[in-house]
Amino acid sequence: MNCELLATCSALGYLEGDTYHKEADCLDSVKDLIRYLRYEDDTRDVRQQLGEGQILQNDLLPIIIQHGQDRVLFDTCIRLMVNLTQPAMLCFGKVPDDPVFRHHFLQVTSHLQAYKEAFASEKVFGILSETLYNLLQLDWEQRQEEDNMLIERILLLVRNVLHVPADPCEEKKVDDDASVHDRLLWAIHMSGFDDLVKFLASAQNEQQWSMHVLEIISLMFRDQTPEALISAGHARSAEEKQRDSEELEALRQKEQAEKRSRTLQRGTRHSRFGGSYVVQGLKSIGEKDVIYHRTVHNFKNYTHDLGKAVRRVPKRNRLARECKDQRRSALNVRLFLREFCVDFLENCYNHLMYLVKQSLIREQAQQHDETYYLWALSFFMAFNRGNGFRADLVSETMSVRVFHFIERNITNYYEIMLHDRKDSMSWSRRMHLALKAYQELLLTVNEMDRSQEESIRQSSNVIKSNIFYLMEYREIFLTLLRKYDETRQPLSYLKDLVESTHLFLRMLERFCKGRKNLMVQRKKVRRKKSRGEKKTLAQETSPEALADSWKVVEEELKATGFQLSESLTESIVPFDATSETPPEEQRTEAMVRVQDALLARFGPEALGLLRAAREMWPEGDVFGSADVETDEELELLKKILHANLPRSTPPDTVVEDMDDDDDDDDDDDGAELEEEEFESVHVSETEFNFLDFIKRFANPAIVHPYLLLLKSYSKNTPHTNHCIIRMLHRLAVDLKMDALLFQLSVFNLFNKILSDPAAAAYKELVTFTKYVLNRFFSLAAQNNKAYVELLFWKNARAVREVTEGYSKEGEEKKPAWTEEEEEELRKLYEEHRQSDVPDIVETLLPLLSSTRSRRQVVTQLVHMGLVHNAKELKKPKKGTHIVLWTEDQEQELHMLFEEYKDSDDVLGNILKKITAKRSRARVVDKLLSMGLVSERRELYKKRSRNTQGKSSGKGMTEEEFLAGLTQGFTDESVYRNDEEEREDESEESEEEDEDQGRKESQTNLRKSPSLHSPVERRTDLGTMLNMLQQEGMTGPLLWLQNCLNKTAIDREEDGFSQPVPLVPLTESNEEAMENKHFKKLLRKLGIRPPANEQEAFWRIPAKISSSQLRSAAAALILREDTPMGGDEQEGPSSPTAELQEDQEFSGEQRAQALRALLLARKRKRHTAEDTASVSDFASNEVMDGTMERSQEKTSTKRSRSRLLDDDEDNEDDSTVAKDVNTNSDAGSDNEDVSIPVKRRRKMVLIDEEDEED
Repeated sequence: MNCELLATCSALGYLEGDTYHKEADCLDSVKDLIRYLRYEDDTRDVRQQLGEGQILQNDLLPIIIQHGQDRVLFDTCIRLMVNLTQPAMLCFGKVPDDPVFRHHFLQVTSHLQAYKEAFASEKVFGILSETLYNLLQLDWEQRQEEDNMLIERILLLVRNVLHVPADPCEEKKVDDDASVHDRLLWAIHMSGFDDLVKFLASAQNEQQWSMHVLEIISLMFRDQTPEALISAGHARSAEEKQRDSEELEALRQKEQAEKRSRTLQRGTRHSRFGGSYVVQGLKSIGEKDVIYHRTVHNFKNYTHDLGKAVRRVPKRNRLARECKDQRRSALNVRLFLREFCVDFLENCYNHLMYLVKQSLIREQAQQHDETYYLWALSFFMAFNRGNGFRADLVSETMSVRVFHFIERNITNYYEIMLHDRKDSMSWSRRMHLALKAYQELLLTVNEMDRSQEESIRQSSNVIKSNIFYLMEYREIFLTLLRKYDETRQPLSYLKDLVESTHLFLRMLERFCKGRKNLMVQRKKVRRKKSRGEKKTLAQETSPEALADSWKVVEEELKATGFQLSESLTESIVPFDATSETPPEEQRTEAMVRVQDALLARFGPEALGLLRAAREMWPEGDVFGSADVETDEELELLKKILHANLPRSTPPDTVVEDMDDDDDDDDDDDGAELEEEEFESVHVSETEFNFLDFIKRFANPAIVHPYLLLLKSYSKNTPHTNHCIIRMLHRLAVDLKMDALLFQLSVFNLFNKILSDPAAAAYKELVTFTKYVLNRFFSLAAQNNKAYVELLFWKNARAVREVTEGYSKEGEEKKPAWTEEEEEELRKLYEEHRQSDVPDIVETLLPLLSSTRSRRQVVTQLVHMGLVHNAKELKKPKKGTHIVLWTEDQEQELHMLFEEYKDSDDVLGNILKKITAKRSRARVVDKLLSMGLVSERRELYKKRSRNTQGKSSGKGMTEEEFLAGLTQGFTDESVYRNDEEEREDESEESEEEDEDQGRKESQTNLRKSPSLHSPVERRTDLGTMLNMLQQEGMTGPLLWLQNCLNKTAIDREEDGFSQPVPLVPLTESNEEAMENKHFKKLLRKLGIRPPANEQEAFWRIPAKISSSQLRSAAAALILREDTPMGGDEQEGPSSPTAELQEDQEFSGEQRAQALRALLLARKRKRHTAEDTASVSDFASNEVMDGTMERSQEKTSTKRSRSRLLDDDEDNEDDSTVAKDVNTNSDAGSDNEDVSIPVKRRRKMVLIDEEDEED
């Protein structure tokens, strides 16, 4: 030891018996040791010298035990011990490769193991527990910074001691015997330190120590398994006894078989000369037969490799090593840990896991701290599952967010493992830990399915709906199996992966059985090919190439006379209404598409696209004027060809990779995909089919890991072997792809299983093996190449060829056409080419005598010269083949307009009568382009003066009359603004469906007695609002009103509608969503409940317009002055009474209101002085209410106010009602007029006066 270091250690004190006498300079000496450690070299010489001198065992521990009352000395000793006990991995950074540094690393590790044994004392942990307890008793106001530092150092010291690895050379003990780690745990238990750990994990005020606590707990249970702790103190179950007896029986049969084989190998008499034999048919190195110089009994083990040197396997190709085996601790330690787990789950688990998860998400933890979270999740959830499952104990880690967190970590670990080859084993272990956590989540969800409580089973169905719906969770096991690498990932990882895949498929299969059509998410990946094609494009755009291309295009267009076929004209679509790309960008893309067609020398296609774009975007004459001549068109095409157009993306060929359907391709295809650049991901929904999903596993890359694990069948558990055979059974039997297993190495493994003396213990394996072999030999009798196929692994296409027969190369791609078939095709094409069928190829396919595909027919038509290009026969897209208008269709539209131009609904009648069904926006645009109307307002539905079946003044109440003027509460506005008109410019098919749905809804509203009368509807809504307000639902009602208004604003700004979920974020809103009266109100407003288990929230449908949303939101305004009964309530108490009172209004009052309305319209452009004369015609009570409202309102749009005025000013409703009541005529007998009636009468006049102001 160094002299200065030795002198410093001597100044600490000395131990006499059990009493330690400290020196006067003890505190300064400890500080000096800390300073020496700070400046040690890379070999950690100071640390090694202190370890060899046993300073911690002989000085530091006695000091803190006997002189713990000296707070400063105690703090300094704890600080020094934290430094001395830190892991060797932190001291050296990693396990050194250099032999010298490796020696120093092992020396430091041995000293740490000696420290751990010294800490296995109740006295040491007693003083640590007492100090920590006293510190935790202090409140936050009393706790100083030094106190927090001491708490953290004590936790770090315990963490470091628990982290010390066991010495395998010293601890050669059997199970149930106490090791150093067990004695350390027992000291922790006897000192009460474990109770302090549980307190820190559950206390609200000690959240900052959450990560330290989780590290200590994970290190305490380092050598334990949940199954061992669950069974501690319990007798063996019948299942365990049965499993042990089966294992013993298999070993006994194997031993008896080996004894019989040894008996048969012995000769009948002893002979020193074993004999020499010639093996006929087995050639040696030369041309002669092999001479065998051993006994005949051993010949079955003969191989040419006998006597050869074993070839050394490179280090990079060696199989990954397994982690150390788990050992079983002493019984008393296991019982104490079992009780710790029970208490931790009941009081600490959810709180601690939440805090740790938040730290990880906010990146407040250190590197790799998420591994402690993953371990705790898998360990304690497994313990809870085996110790009387309770879902509430692990509710914090049972959510889709946890699935996402683990899936993201698995992906991240795999990507880093590929790049960090030096530390790939560490990343592989972390990946294995994440996989174990994912497996435990699935096991817990599966356990929730078997729960007796309905709420738990519903929660399980919600989680399964999400993980089965999303593509990332559904295909994670496919990816992990395909990417398995035996050189980096051990067999234990593969075992857990196979068992997890088996569980996931079993849950998915059971989930699909009870559902006819399960919709799942599908991602379509768009990829562009490698950069090699860009150079080709650059070469083609040279001036010489452009001149040659233009010459070919010009000759082709002149030869056709600038005439285009109908199929080509209808198939060209320059504008895609379903695309998210703005119309301005699509116009630029259309110009680029014209240039691309010219570069490809497709003259007719370029001309057709130019004309279609001209009709789509006539403004500005960007694509030429409407009366352009053919020569001008030719010149315009030439300018486009030579123009330098802005391109957002290079015109590379786009390849669509959908659902990994290319799994059956060769390895060369996979290499090409790796060279492609990622372009975009398109997410859509598709119907899920379980068998199609299983077909994804029919790949050699996935089958190979299963067979690799099957090789160790004798060491596997029965459940693992069952998972392997079940997957192979799905492929060989369910999918009828048994030829996938026709491989020589697989048959060699099958031969090993059948010849195993203990084969009776593997009945499932033997049965499946015999089935596959029988299938092979039956196939070999028909296919004489089956034995050759054993040498190769086969994909799905090769399997089909082996079982169904081989096809000649190019037979399917280029089938020969006979002269008779060509003549038949020519006649059928000539007969149907003039017909108006949208797709002539689909018409010809069933008429042909021979079965041909669409591609074959199109190729032959081009080859025979019947069509110029295959694009002329391109399959038309749904909803886009009638974009362009023919002359007959324009004439029909002109005639229909002339016929219905004087009707109330011009556009509606045209849409009903027109032959070629088109969207409302298309018809409006065409009428504007033809000059039949000058603006869109001319096509709006005119307001009906008289309701159906009634005259203007007879037999109709004032409420019905005014309701007819305002078009009701839930109907669409009379005048649609420009924003609503732009919303019609969406997909044609969706527009037609919405129009149809809108008509059906209006029909239902007319038929429904509850919605027929606006008075009844508004009174019913007001009654519901009063009821909810009395129940304390004011806050949720304001939240619902805000959601409706916000959705209306978003739909007006975006120009399109989509279902919007109502997500309650507060507890009061969540309670309201469970209230039956609140749900009834939602249904009344048209908000639909969750459609299935995949939806969790109510949704505002897309078909509700923004104006309807604003009306519904205005109707939810709470009235503070609602009469509560007694003397204050003077009006009618029921909707029937209100309706009767409405009918008492005289015809004179209705006439006055009508005259006031007409006069206000005539003078709406005059000054305010002219407006004052309107009051002469109106009743005094109406004008009083009007002026009272007009003073408070600001100027608004006319169309919107007509729809919303009746709901925007609820605060003034009662006041206006009282004013009208005081001024009413004597015939009303002082009864209060119904509020909806006066509000509707005021609304008509207020609109006009607001505009005049």
